[in-house]
Amino acid sequence: MSVNLSKNGPALTAAYKEVVDEKSDTNWALFTYEGNTDDIRLAAKGDGGLEEMIEDLSSGKVMYAFCRVQDPNSGLPKYVLINWTGEGVKDARKGICANHVLTMANFLKGAHVTVNARADEDVEPEVVMDKVAKASGANYSFHKETSNRFRDTGPQGPVGSVYQKTNAISEIKKINKDNFWAQAEKEEEKRRLEERRKANEERQLLEHERKDREAKEAAQRDKRDKERAQQIDQQKKYQQQLEAENKEQEKKSYEGQDQNEAAQRKAVRRGESVEKANEAASLISQRALNPREMFKQRERGITPSDSDVPTAAPASPQPEPEVGDGQSRCEYEEQEEKEEEDEEEPQEQPKEEPVAVNSYVQEEAFEEPAQVVAYEKNVSEVTPEETSERGICAKALYDYQAADETEVSFDPDDIITGIEMIDEGWWRGYGPDGHFGMFPANYVELI
Repeated sequence: MSVNLSKNGPALTAAYKEVVDEKSDTNWALFTYEGNTDDIRLAAKGDGGLEEMIEDLSSGKVMYAFCRVQDPNSGLPKYVLINWTGEGVKDARKGICANHVLTMANFLKGAHVTVNARADEDVEPEVVMDKVAKASGANYSFHKETSNRFRDTGPQGPVGSVYQKTNAISEIKKINKDNFWAQAEKEEEKRRLEERRKANEERQLLEHERKDREAKEAAQRDKRDKERAQQIDQQKKYQQQLEAENKEQEKKSYEGQDQNEAAQRKAVRRGESVEKANEAASLISQRALNPREMFKQRERGITPSDSDVPTAAPASPQPEPEVGDGQSRCEYEEQEEKEEEDEEEPQEQPKEEPVAVNSYVQEEAFEEPAQVVAYEKNVSEVTPEETSERGICAKALYDYQAADETEVSFDPDDIITGIEMIDEGWWRGYGPDGHFGMFPANYVELI
C-alpha cells in the first residue's frame, strides 16, 4: 500500500515550509503514521535542534524527521532527513514502511544528508553533524580564511588521507543491513502477491455467490409466474363453470316456465273443455226429442209427427258457457277470438248456416228414403269417396268417447271429414279411425 499524504496534507506542508524557511525559528519537524494505517501525520516540531528532536523519537514507531542544521565547514544551512525505524517495530510493518521511504524523500525534498537510524546511537548529534561535514565536499570555511592563507609556515606534516581501515564487523553490519532491506522488499512483494491472490479469490467467490443468487431469484420468479398463470387459468375455468351453471340454470328456469305455461294452458283448455262438455250435455238433456231416437225412427220408417217434434226456433244459437261476474257476451267472444289467434290455428273456412232440424228431417224423410235404408244396413259402410263432394271438415276442440257404434270418438286437434249437419247440436262425419257416426257439434270447429 502506498503512503497517504493527502489526509493531513496542509499540516504536513506547513511544517515542512517552516523548517525550510531560514527566517523561521522552527528548525525540525517529526512525522509518523496514524496507528496502523498508511496516513502520515505531524508528530512534533520545534526550534531546539537535533538534541530536542531526538527526545521525541519512539522505539516502537516508524518516523521521519526533517532538520535544519548549520554546516560546520561552510556555516551554511543544511537539511537532514532521518528515516527512523524503532527496534520494537514488527518486521511486517518494517517491510511495508520500507516502500514509503522514496515517497517521503520526494515530499521532504532538498535534504543534503539522509540517515537511516534504528537506535539512539545512529542519531547522536555528533554522528549526524559528522555526516553533514563529510557531505559538504570541503573541510574548510571561507569565513575562517585569513590574509596569510598562502604564508609559508614551515615544514608540513604528512599529508592526511581519507582512507580508513576496513572493519569487518562494521562491514558485516552494513551487509546485514542491506540484506535486511532486500529481505523486507521481498516480503513486501510476497505480501502484495498474497493480497492480490486473496482479492481475486474473494472477487471470484462474490461473483459465484452473485450468479447463484441471480439463478435462485430467476427460479423463484419463474415459479411465481407459473403459479400466477395457474391461478389465472383456474379463475378462468371457475368463471366459465359458473357461467355454464348459470346458463344451465337459466335454461332449466326457462324450460320450467315453458312447462308451467303449457300446463296452465292445458289446464285452461281442459277446464274449458269440461265446461263446454257440461253445457252441451245440459243442452242435450233439455231437448224434448233425442236425435238418436229420431234416427231410430227413421230406420224403422216412421216419420216423426209434428206433435212429436217441437217447432224449433228459426236459428237457435249454439250453447254458450255461463258468463258470470257481469261479463258480457261480446267480451267472451273477444276472449275466444284472442285465444284462437294465440294458438295459431289455420284460418277457418266460412261456416255454413246450420239447417233446422224439422226441415232437414222432413227433406230426408220424403226426398232421400234410399239413404235412410242404406244407413239402416250399416252406418260404417259409407266411404269418404261418397261424401267427397261435400268436403266439410272440422277440427276437434275437446276429446269425446263414443257411447255406442253410432257415434265416433276423437281427441283434441283430430280432423273429422265428410261432415253432415243433420241437427243443430249433432253432426255426422268420419272420425280419425275412418268410422262414420254422430258427434256433438259444439266439440269441433269448422276449418
